[in-house]
Amino acid sequence: MNKPRLSERFRYWFDGYMSRGTIALVGLLAAATFLFVLVIGTVVSLVDPLKPEGDKNYSFGESLWASLLRTLDPGTMGGDQGPGYRGAMLIVTIGGLIIVASLIGIISGAFDAKVEELRKGRSRVLETGHTVILGWSQKVFPIISELVIANESSGKSAIVVLAERDKVEMEDEIRARIPNAGKTKIIVRSGDPMDLTDLELANPHTARSIIIVAPEDSTDPDSVVVKTALALTNNPNRGEGKFHIVGEIQQPGYMEAARLVGRDEAHWVLASDLISRITVQSCRQSGLSVVYQELLDFDGDEIYFSVQPDLVGKSYLEAQYSFSDSTVIGLVTAAGVVMNPATDTTIAPGDQLILIASDDSAIRLSARGTADESLIATGTAPAAKPERTLVLGYNSGLHAMLQELSEYVPAKSSVTVVADVDVPAVAKFSTMSVSVQHSDSTSRAVLEKLSVKDYDHIIVLAYREHLEVQQADAKTLFTLLHLRDIEEQQGVDLNIVSEMLDDRNRELAEVTKADDFIVSDKLISLMLSQVSENKQLTEVFDTLFSSVGSEVYLRPAELYVTTGAALDFYTVLESAARKGETAIGYRVSSLARSADAAYGVHINPSKSESVTFAPGDKVIVLAED
Repeated sequence: MNKPRLSERFRYWFDGYMSRGTIALVGLLAAATFLFVLVIGTVVSLVDPLKPEGDKNYSFGESLWASLLRTLDPGTMGGDQGPGYRGAMLIVTIGGLIIVASLIGIISGAFDAKVEELRKGRSRVLETGHTVILGWSQKVFPIISELVIANESSGKSAIVVLAERDKVEMEDEIRARIPNAGKTKIIVRSGDPMDLTDLELANPHTARSIIIVAPEDSTDPDSVVVKTALALTNNPNRGEGKFHIVGEIQQPGYMEAARLVGRDEAHWVLASDLISRITVQSCRQSGLSVVYQELLDFDGDEIYFSVQPDLVGKSYLEAQYSFSDSTVIGLVTAAGVVMNPATDTTIAPGDQLILIASDDSAIRLSARGTADESLIATGTAPAAKPERTLVLGYNSGLHAMLQELSEYVPAKSSVTVVADVDVPAVAKFSTMSVSVQHSDSTSRAVLEKLSVKDYDHIIVLAYREHLEVQQADAKTLFTLLHLRDIEEQQGVDLNIVSEMLDDRNRELAEVTKADDFIVSDKLISLMLSQVSENKQLTEVFDTLFSSVGSEVYLRPAELYVTTGAALDFYTVLESAARKGETAIGYRVSSLARSADAAYGVHINPSKSESVTFAPGDKVIVLAED
């Protein structure tokens, strides 16, 4: 084997030295400058023809100083005397130009590299008590918006977003969608949430809560969510405390793995199941989606937990009467969450009240109100009749939706599914029959042939697995336009619930006179935000959105009170309590199409204010059935 030549050794050393970075380069340049000045200064001081004219005693020190000045500041040779000296200083000046230009280039390059590094968001966050959002999708914007509202009543707060995208692009999008973040600081970092090194950038160990969203650009988003949770819970650098993780899972098949990974540190929101449940419940009850959105967002009234020692030993009904501006809906006992308990349930020491209030500061005891016995109605709901439901469109959530629907509808009900894609075989149900028709669900001719006016409920599903988000929503929007036109032409009132994927398209649907019964992925964002702020809400929402236990119902006002008469909400509360229900609000039918009036929905009304119900108005209650 040939022995390396001296030139090869020097080149190897030089390459290694140059790779050390900016400081090494500046050091090498300084050494070259010193050597250059030393050589020139020595030559000038020793060779008489090169000395300044008239100064034959020109010292070595003076020569070094003059050479150094001309090296660092080219252009100072205007007063030099003597051709030899001028020539020597010209050489120094030219060398100085090269050295200074190199120095400027090195510093400029290092500065640009540092700016680029900062632009990429690779510095570690030093916040504590912050909220971390891992991953990127359109849900990030409503989540941040809700957290900003939730933080308004607290001091300075921080939200950290870590996703595998360009930092500046994410910041620009967030700034465009959320121009005013109030007291909340929004920090963005670029990195892979599944990578342990990148995960440290968000400092999750000191975070108050961590939200994991499913990425939109992944073919298997649920596996990304589970791996991210695994990176958190099995991080060798984690602290002693437990994480508060809230994650989104889209397909039921991943729930078991998610629970194993997260254990008691994670609370999972099954997106497809939640959308299916809310869609089914909303299609059967006009205005229910507005009620859910009111309870899920941080703007307006929301759910709180409160310990009231003064109510210990009193009944659940007495607790309901004890708040004028808040609505008691359940209890947290030693056995867990109980929604709409029996009216004679006694409040024990340590029990928490579950209330709906505009803010936690609004939860205060008031003088006990009284109900007007003369205005309490004793009517009962008519017997349920078989229902006909039309489903337009298809996605994988259909099967869970049909299962949920079968638990609500009376026997001999029927469902017709119309979609222009192949629908996998559906299960058989004891309470309803299901038929599938392969047709274009956006076709006007198909809709007219179906005689949509004969159906009790119409559900418009988004083709979420078959089309891109905007295309799927466009198809849904076209179907809605046809249905609304048929409604106007035939003078009928169709009960429609429509699934939108992008909340901005939901707003377009409202402009086209689509009603409020539109369920979008925004509900998932609201759920993630709420549970990230309070983990106790997981059990509350599980109960509300389930067909088992107490749920939200909108029932005719005449079943509770006398219509046409002025009364306060204490009277409604008492009437509902006698039926084993909890009244939480009402809906005015004359405002059912007004988006500005929240589609007529009033949650947690002041119990002392007077209200007059008209035929068609609804009372919103928590009830078992």
